[in-house]
Amino acid sequence: MSEDPYKELCQAMAQRGGPYPGMDIPEFYALAKELFLPDEAKVCASMPRRPSSLSQIASQMGWEERSLGEILEAMADKGLCGTAKGPQGETLYMALPFVPGIFEYQFMRGTATERDKRIARLIRDYKKAVEKRRGGLPKITFPLNRVIPVEKTIQAGTRVHTYQQVSSYIDRYEPISVSTCFCRHEAKLSEGSDCGKPNQVCMQFGDGARYVIERRMGREVTKKEAREILKRAEEAGLVHASINTQEIDFLCNCCPCHCMILKMALAQPRPALALQSGFEPRIDPDKCVSCGTCVERCPAKALALSQDVPEVDRDRCFGCGVCSSGCPSEAIELVEREGISPPPPDKRALKDALVKASSHQKEGQKG
Repeated sequence: MSEDPYKELCQAMAQRGGPYPGMDIPEFYALAKELFLPDEAKVCASMPRRPSSLSQIASQMGWEERSLGEILEAMADKGLCGTAKGPQGETLYMALPFVPGIFEYQFMRGTATERDKRIARLIRDYKKAVEKRRGGLPKITFPLNRVIPVEKTIQAGTRVHTYQQVSSYIDRYEPISVSTCFCRHEAKLSEGSDCGKPNQVCMQFGDGARYVIERRMGREVTKKEAREILKRAEEAGLVHASINTQEIDFLCNCCPCHCMILKMALAQPRPALALQSGFEPRIDPDKCVSCGTCVERCPAKALALSQDVPEVDRDRCFGCGVCSSGCPSEAIELVEREGISPPPPDKRALKDALVKASSHQKEGQKG
């Protein structure tokens, strides 16, 4: 088997970026050959990032439509490319980075076949190899993700935007799907690690949900079921997190022990600058009974008892509300945190912000 398609794939994945881009190392080729057949690797390397029709991709590649269509459909079923509906109801296909994208889609079904386990181990090995080459997890120059707070923990009367309310996404999106937490499932398959948190709690909205449902990576849920899932996640102390835009198509419910969003933020010198909701906890000393529940529940380790009342480390606090939602004496409320900019309106604006932040970082290094 020629390595040429996989070399091309490596170069393409490097350009697509993300926390784990393509890197010309042995671990990449071991993983790529497990995920992609040679023709699939060739197609993935040539696909545009923007949603494109079969005829557009076939014309660009110089391939016959029928055979290319079969390959694209097989790739979509395996989570190796994304799909969306065009204006005439036609299927559009788009290239995906490894993260967020291909890696997550491998585990959303929650299956545990021998191939699933093999892929999980190969992804784990690739992540570790990339981190070793880079000297650790990448530095976050502009937040790729954000936290959405537990709504009931926000102080009454506080101005709350719709993008700060998970319920607003549940109310206005159709369809809604739920799938397995890919981070916890990957860890379970690759290392046998299980923190005991609920797994069937990650949600998708709108086009994101439609893709997951059509490709049988998750199941459609009603709005009532979605709210019940949300409640279960909050009771378990999981953090609502998504992409750092005002419009979202997925909602992760994250634990700090396995989930990539939290682990990457917690690896930063000041995690609160890498992942934020725009809120912070305020503790009423008259109601606090010094039980320490909030300290135990805090995923960022941002709380510590001081003179019997918890103190907040603002450099670490995400503003997730997990401390407040578990407080037995209702002594904690979330209040607006000053100096936090609203999230970019959409993915294009987020990409522009990421590029600008990266350019500033490079200029600072030169200086």
